[in-house]
Amino acid sequence: MRQTILAVDDETDILRLLRYNLVNAGYVLLEAEDGPEALELARKSSPDLILLDVMLPNMDGNEVLKRLKAAPDTKGIPVIMLTAKGEEIDRVLGLELGADDYIVKPFSPRELLLRIKAVIRKGQEAAPKVVAAGPLSIDTERFAAFADGKRLDLTAAEFRLLLSLVEARGRVVGRETLLRRMGGDEMPAGSRTIDTHIRNIRMKLGAHGGLIETVRGLGYRFIGGG
Repeated sequence: MRQTILAVDDETDILRLLRYNLVNAGYVLLEAEDGPEALELARKSSPDLILLDVMLPNMDGNEVLKRLKAAPDTKGIPVIMLTAKGEEIDRVLGLELGADDYIVKPFSPRELLLRIKAVIRKGQEAAPKVVAAGPLSIDTERFAAFADGKRLDLTAAEFRLLLSLVEARGRVVGRETLLRRMGGDEMPAGSRTIDTHIRNIRMKLGAHGGLIETVRGLGYRFIGGG
Protein backbone atom coordinates (compact mmCIF):
# COMPACT_ATOMS: atom_id res chain seq x y z
CA MET A 1 0.00 0.00 0.00
CA ARG A 2 1.33 3.44 -0.94
CA GLN A 3 2.23 5.78 1.90
CA THR A 4 0.46 9.13 2.25
CA ILE A 5 2.21 12.44 2.87
CA LEU A 6 0.49 15.67 3.82
CA ALA A 7 2.38 18.72 2.49
CA VAL A 8 1.53 22.01 4.18
CA ASP A 9 2.84 25.16 2.48
CA ASP A 10 1.31 28.39 1.17
CA GLU A 11 3.87 28.77 -1.64
CA THR A 12 2.51 27.46 -4.94
CA ASP A 13 5.96 26.78 -6.35
CA ILE A 14 6.96 24.69 -3.32
CA LEU A 15 3.77 22.64 -3.49
CA ARG A 16 4.31 22.08 -7.20
CA LEU A 17 7.88 20.90 -6.54
CA LEU A 18 6.74 18.58 -3.76
CA ARG A 19 3.89 17.24 -5.86
CA TYR A 20 6.16 16.39 -8.77
CA ASN A 21 8.83 14.65 -6.70
CA LEU A 22 6.66 12.87 -4.15
CA VAL A 23 4.11 11.52 -6.62
CA ASN A 24 6.91 10.31 -8.91
CA ALA A 25 8.48 8.61 -5.89
CA GLY A 26 5.26 6.64 -5.36
CA TYR A 27 3.65 8.57 -2.50
CA VAL A 28 0.04 9.68 -2.26
CA LEU A 29 0.12 13.44 -1.69
CA LEU A 30 -2.38 15.56 0.23
CA GLU A 31 -1.99 19.35 0.22
CA ALA A 32 -2.94 22.15 2.59
CA GLU A 33 -2.12 25.85 2.37
CA ASP A 34 -2.77 26.95 5.95
CA GLY A 35 -2.80 25.66 9.50
CA PRO A 36 -6.52 24.97 10.09
CA GLU A 37 -6.78 23.07 6.80
CA ALA A 38 -3.69 21.03 7.74
CA LEU A 39 -5.14 20.05 11.12
CA GLU A 40 -8.43 18.98 9.56
CA LEU A 41 -6.71 16.89 6.88
CA ALA A 42 -4.38 15.30 9.43
CA ARG A 43 -7.32 14.20 11.59
CA LYS A 44 -9.34 12.89 8.67
CA SER A 45 -6.62 11.11 6.70
CA SER A 46 -3.97 10.08 9.29
CA PRO A 47 -1.06 10.48 6.83
CA ASP A 48 2.18 8.56 7.24
CA LEU A 49 4.14 11.83 7.46
CA ILE A 50 3.56 15.58 7.40
CA LEU A 51 5.79 18.13 5.68
CA LEU A 52 5.03 21.33 7.57
CA ASP A 53 6.16 24.84 6.62
CA VAL A 54 6.82 27.18 9.55
CA MET A 55 5.65 30.39 7.86
CA LEU A 56 1.94 29.83 7.25
CA PRO A 57 -1.05 32.21 7.11
CA ASN A 58 -3.72 32.14 9.85
CA MET A 59 -1.71 29.82 12.11
CA ASP A 60 2.06 29.35 11.96
CA GLY A 61 3.67 25.95 11.61
CA ASN A 62 4.91 25.80 15.19
CA GLU A 63 1.36 26.26 16.49
CA VAL A 64 0.11 23.59 14.08
CA LEU A 65 2.84 21.27 15.34
CA LYS A 66 1.86 21.88 18.97
CA ARG A 67 -1.77 21.05 18.23
CA LEU A 68 -0.86 17.94 16.26
CA LYS A 69 1.26 16.63 19.14
CA ALA A 70 -1.41 17.47 21.73
CA ALA A 71 -4.16 15.45 20.01
CA PRO A 72 -4.24 11.65 20.64
CA ASP A 73 -5.25 10.86 17.05
CA THR A 74 -2.42 12.87 15.42
CA LYS A 75 0.40 12.95 17.98
CA GLY A 76 2.07 9.86 16.51
CA ILE A 77 2.33 11.22 12.96
CA PRO A 78 5.96 12.06 12.06
CA VAL A 79 6.56 15.70 11.09
CA ILE A 80 9.37 17.24 9.05
CA MET A 81 9.49 21.04 9.29
CA LEU A 82 10.16 23.07 6.14
CA THR A 83 11.28 26.67 6.40
CA ALA A 84 13.32 29.42 4.81
CA LYS A 85 14.66 30.23 8.25
CA GLY A 86 18.10 28.80 8.84
CA GLU A 87 18.79 30.03 12.35
CA GLU A 88 19.66 27.41 14.94
CA ILE A 89 17.03 28.73 17.36
CA ASP A 90 14.27 28.02 14.83
CA ARG A 91 15.47 24.46 14.33
CA VAL A 92 15.73 23.88 18.08
CA LEU A 93 12.22 25.21 18.67
CA GLY A 94 10.72 22.88 16.08
CA LEU A 95 12.52 19.87 17.51
CA GLU A 96 11.52 20.79 21.07
CA LEU A 97 7.88 20.96 19.99
CA GLY A 98 8.08 17.41 18.65
CA ALA A 99 9.27 17.67 15.03
CA ASP A 100 11.13 14.59 13.80
CA ASP A 101 13.40 16.46 11.38
CA TYR A 102 14.02 19.91 9.96
CA ILE A 103 15.02 20.94 6.45
CA VAL A 104 15.81 24.48 5.26
CA LYS A 105 14.63 25.93 1.95
CA PRO A 106 15.84 25.82 -0.75
CA PHE A 107 16.29 22.07 -0.41
CA SER A 108 17.37 19.28 -2.67
CA PRO A 109 14.42 17.03 -3.63
CA ARG A 110 16.76 14.04 -3.43
CA GLU A 111 17.77 14.96 0.12
CA LEU A 112 14.14 15.52 1.10
CA LEU A 113 13.13 12.08 -0.20
CA LEU A 114 15.95 10.47 1.77
CA ARG A 115 14.90 12.34 4.92
CA ILE A 116 11.27 11.26 4.43
CA LYS A 117 12.24 7.60 4.07
CA ALA A 118 14.47 7.77 7.15
CA VAL A 119 11.82 9.41 9.34
CA ILE A 120 9.04 7.02 8.26
CA ARG A 121 11.32 4.02 8.79
CA LYS A 122 12.32 5.25 12.24
CA GLY A 123 8.69 5.82 13.16
CA GLN A 124 7.71 2.32 12.07
CA GLU A 125 10.53 0.77 14.07
CA ALA A 126 9.65 2.76 17.18
CA ALA A 127 5.88 2.52 16.83
CA PRO A 128 4.22 1.45 20.07
CA LYS A 129 2.02 -1.60 20.14
CA VAL A 130 -1.55 -0.42 19.81
CA VAL A 131 -4.52 -2.73 20.29
CA ALA A 132 -7.60 -1.37 18.52
CA ALA A 133 -11.17 -2.63 18.85
CA GLY A 134 -14.12 -0.64 17.60
CA PRO A 135 -14.05 2.80 19.26
CA LEU A 136 -11.27 1.76 21.65
CA SER A 137 -7.53 2.08 21.18
CA ILE A 138 -5.04 0.80 23.76
CA ASP A 139 -1.38 1.80 23.67
CA THR A 140 0.41 -0.91 25.65
CA GLU A 141 3.74 0.91 25.79
CA ARG A 142 2.36 4.17 27.15
CA PHE A 143 -0.27 2.40 29.29
CA ALA A 144 -2.97 4.61 27.80
CA ALA A 145 -6.46 3.74 26.60
CA PHE A 146 -8.68 5.88 24.39
CA ALA A 147 -12.38 5.82 23.47
CA ASP A 148 -13.30 7.82 20.36
CA GLY A 149 -9.85 9.42 20.57
CA LYS A 150 -10.36 10.66 24.16
CA ARG A 151 -8.03 9.31 26.82
CA LEU A 152 -9.69 7.29 29.57
CA ASP A 153 -8.77 8.02 33.19
CA LEU A 154 -8.05 4.43 34.23
CA THR A 155 -6.19 3.08 37.24
CA ALA A 156 -3.40 0.57 36.58
CA ALA A 157 -5.69 -2.30 37.55
CA GLU A 158 -8.50 -1.07 35.32
CA PHE A 159 -6.08 -0.68 32.43
CA ARG A 160 -4.87 -4.28 32.76
CA LEU A 161 -8.44 -5.59 33.00
CA LEU A 162 -9.62 -3.68 29.95
CA LEU A 163 -6.58 -4.80 27.95
CA SER A 164 -7.16 -8.45 28.92
CA LEU A 165 -10.78 -8.28 27.79
CA VAL A 166 -10.01 -6.47 24.52
CA GLU A 167 -7.21 -8.91 23.64
CA ALA A 168 -9.62 -11.81 24.22
CA ARG A 169 -12.44 -10.07 22.33
CA GLY A 170 -15.38 -12.35 21.72
CA ARG A 171 -14.19 -14.90 24.29
CA VAL A 172 -15.28 -15.16 27.91
CA VAL A 173 -12.59 -14.39 30.48
CA GLY A 174 -13.26 -15.80 33.94
CA ARG A 175 -13.04 -13.74 37.12
CA GLU A 176 -10.14 -15.78 38.49
CA THR A 177 -8.19 -15.29 35.28
CA LEU A 178 -8.84 -11.56 35.39
CA LEU A 179 -7.84 -11.49 39.04
CA ARG A 180 -4.47 -13.04 38.22
CA ARG A 181 -3.90 -10.63 35.35
CA MET A 182 -4.57 -7.63 37.56
CA GLY A 183 -1.61 -8.45 39.80
CA GLY A 184 -0.04 -5.89 42.10
CA ASP A 185 -0.65 -4.99 45.71
CA GLU A 186 -3.87 -3.12 44.92
CA MET A 187 -5.67 -6.44 44.38
CA PRO A 188 -7.86 -7.41 47.37
CA ALA A 189 -8.67 -11.05 47.96
CA GLY A 190 -11.77 -12.49 46.29
CA SER A 191 -13.13 -12.28 42.78
CA ARG A 192 -15.82 -9.72 43.70
CA THR A 193 -13.21 -7.01 43.37
CA ILE A 194 -13.27 -7.74 39.63
CA ASP A 195 -16.96 -6.84 39.51
CA THR A 196 -16.22 -3.50 41.15
CA HIS A 197 -13.42 -2.70 38.70
CA ILE A 198 -15.55 -3.71 35.73
CA ARG A 199 -18.34 -1.46 36.93
CA ASN A 200 -15.88 1.44 37.17
CA ILE A 201 -14.50 0.74 33.69
CA ARG A 202 -18.01 0.70 32.22
CA MET A 203 -18.73 4.05 33.82
CA LYS A 204 -15.56 5.54 32.35
CA LEU A 205 -16.39 4.11 28.92
CA GLY A 206 -19.68 6.01 29.05
CA ALA A 207 -21.77 5.23 25.98
CA HIS A 208 -19.43 2.32 25.18
CA GLY A 209 -19.83 0.62 28.57
CA GLY A 210 -22.06 -2.01 26.98
CA LEU A 211 -19.10 -3.39 25.04
CA ILE A 212 -18.20 -5.32 28.20
CA GLU A 213 -20.76 -8.07 28.58
CA THR A 214 -21.42 -10.03 31.76
CA VAL A 215 -21.64 -13.78 31.20
CA ARG A 216 -23.46 -14.99 34.27
CA GLY A 217 -21.57 -17.57 36.29
CA LEU A 218 -18.51 -17.40 34.04
CA GLY A 219 -17.01 -13.92 33.79
CA TYR A 220 -16.88 -11.13 31.22
CA ARG A 221 -16.55 -10.75 27.49
CA PHE A 222 -15.62 -7.80 25.29
CA ILE A 223 -18.00 -7.68 22.32
CA GLY A 224 -16.52 -4.72 20.42
CA GLY A 225 -15.34 -4.81 16.83
CA GLY A 226 -12.00 -6.13 15.66
